[in-house]
This record gives sequence, C-alpha cells and structure tokens, in this order.
Amino acid sequence: MEYYNDQHRYDDIINLPHYQSDKRPHMSLHDRAAQFAPFAALNGHEEAIEETARLTDNEIIIDESQREQINQMLSKATMGEKKIGVSITYFKPDKLKAGGTYLTDIGVIKKVDTLEKVVVMESGMSIDLEQIVSIEECVKD
Repeated sequence: MEYYNDQHRYDDIINLPHYQSDKRPHMSLHDRAAQFAPFAALNGHEEAIEETARLTDNEIIIDESQREQINQMLSKATMGEKKIGVSITYFKPDKLKAGGTYLTDIGVIKKVDTLEKVVVMESGMSIDLEQIVSIEECVKD
C-alpha cells in the first residue's frame, strides 16, 4: 500500500523526452484517432435484418368471373372516342423474396398490348395484364 502512496515513484522518468522512433514516421492525430473509430463487425448484417423485417403481401389469385370483369372494363376504357379514367390495382412481385406489393395506378389507358400482355397507360407506365386484380372507372382530374 505504501507503493501507491509514494508520490515520487515516477521521478526518474517523468522528465524524459517523448520517445520518437527512428524507423517509423510519427503518426498524425487523424490516423491515430482512426484506430479507435467504430466499425461494423458484420458487414451487411443490418441490411439483412431490415430485409427480413420487410413485409410483403401474398398474391391473390382471381377467378374467371373477376378476370371477365377486368377484360370488359379494359374494352370499355379503350373503345370509343372518349377517354375514360381508370383506377387499376395490380400485384407487383418482389424481386428479393416471396410475395410482393399491391399498387394502384390512376390514369387513362393508352393501349392494351395483347402480344406483350401489358396495359400501357398514357403516363408511360406498363402494367402486366396477369397481375391486375381490379379495374374501376374513375373521374380524371
């Protein structure tokens, strides 16, 4: 205990000059601070957790009568002189995991491309015909 109470125990080294290596340059304060900076021990772990937590919806399979109603509405919206505003709800499959998201696009149908199986809106948006779950006439502003 007496050792710790001795206030003069470092007197022999306290006034010595700071050691400077002859072989290596002095490290800058910026580089020295970088040694103690936090780092991510598991790269990508945070993103993996966020991806797992992200929810997706299951795809709804529509029956033939619903498909027929969609086809009738598509015909009504594309035939005739007057442009009809529509609200189309469709399923967009997720590229990374099972399921996807239901989206709604509101606008005017430019054309229905049966060869490519897409509905092209005047806005330029293309919607897969097979993914449409509902289409309704709406008032276009």
